[in-house]
Amino acid sequence: MIRVLLVDDHTMIRKGLRVLLESYSQIKIVGESHTGNDAILKANQLKPDVVLMDLSLPNGLDGFTASKEIRKSNPLVKIVILTMHDEEIFVQEAITVGAHGYILKNSHGELLFQAIVEVYRGKCFYKTSVSQEIINLWLRSDAKTLPSVLTLREKELVRLIVLGYSNKEMADKLLISVKTVENHKTNIMQKLGLDSKHQLIQYAIKNRYLDLAF
Repeated sequence: MIRVLLVDDHTMIRKGLRVLLESYSQIKIVGESHTGNDAILKANQLKPDVVLMDLSLPNGLDGFTASKEIRKSNPLVKIVILTMHDEEIFVQEAITVGAHGYILKNSHGELLFQAIVEVYRGKCFYKTSVSQEIINLWLRSDAKTLPSVLTLREKELVRLIVLGYSNKEMADKLLISVKTVENHKTNIMQKLGLDSKHQLIQYAIKNRYLDLAF
């Protein structure tokens, strides 16, 4: 029996996933969470075998950060990212935080079941538009060498910077202080090893940040 924790901020999606997955006799849903913080708490309490993790979660803690924290406290837990994001930078970050699987929400149920079984058995299972050859290369690489280590909030800020938003406009849009925006920008530049706004814009264009929706 594979014990699974569902993490998604939409109740109907969680309920649908529960019905789908519990149709397989090998799977037992041991809990549900709608925020990153609650997912970390539930993972510590319930000790699931697999966490099925959405990325866009409310209250400031995204699925990547939650996955990383869960892995710290529960290194044996397997993480499968379930999301609509199909861009390379999201797949790269999933690898960076140690996710064992990554599939899209428009995948059929049998693929989701296969992902859970495969990661439970100790394998990696990534099915995206990124070629399997590239994904295998990333999985074999040192996570520190992957170019994107930004959180979803930092990626959102990069996108707004490229679109020409001022610090004040970004603060108002994201409901944070100007000082917090400035701190995020400093962290972003340090993480990416960049020295100028021009370099940041080039990085964002290359990684298709303008195509991302938050």
